[in-house]
Amino acid sequence: MELKYDEKGLIPAVVQDYYTKEVLTLAYMNAQSLALTIAEGRTVFWSRSRQALWRKGETSRNAQKVVSITADCDGDALVVEVIKAGPACHTGAESCFFNSVYVSEEVQQFSWQGLYQLIQGRKTQPREGSYTTYLFEKGPEKILKKVGEECTEVVIAGTKGDKTETVYEIADLLYHLLVLMAAMDISLEEVMKEEARRHVIDHKVKQERMQ
Repeated sequence: MELKYDEKGLIPAVVQDYYTKEVLTLAYMNAQSLALTIAEGRTVFWSRSRQALWRKGETSRNAQKVVSITADCDGDALVVEVIKAGPACHTGAESCFFNSVYVSEEVQQFSWQGLYQLIQGRKTQPREGSYTTYLFEKGPEKILKKVGEECTEVVIAGTKGDKTETVYEIADLLYHLLVLMAAMDISLEEVMKEEARRHVIDHKVKQERMQ
């Protein structure tokens, strides 16, 4: 479709993580940077402050491989889905959008990425009285023990056929798995990439232990 650039020849591009669907940043492209993005398969933007092209990751190495580019109904904005090689924000944050302005009390907002980031925060900035901080302080052995305990609780609840209890125990297990991931510096993207690589829907092949 024909794209509509503004009076400066620019079009806003919302960059989104292909796996988690998290919004990573808002940048701008012109016709040249869009063409380069498509040709190179990586995000290339137009810097309004420097008045020059810039390739994401050319200095930070946090490049973004482009999966798809979609225009809105009016053709005056883009959504660019990417697989990122590192944090999207120059501050080191995974996304540029981390400053909360308003959250409605009537809507309970939740995302696995958000929970994982909170858990990571308890690892890097311990908080007194926090159970998550307590787990990190106790170390891998304690975390692994809790994962094992929660696995058992899920099995027990599932065996009883109690749906409510099973949901509760699964939530506990998933939380402790995220703590384990944070302790081992395993990102959600890495796990999702592995799931995407396997496509384990109808077939499950046991992975042989790596030597």
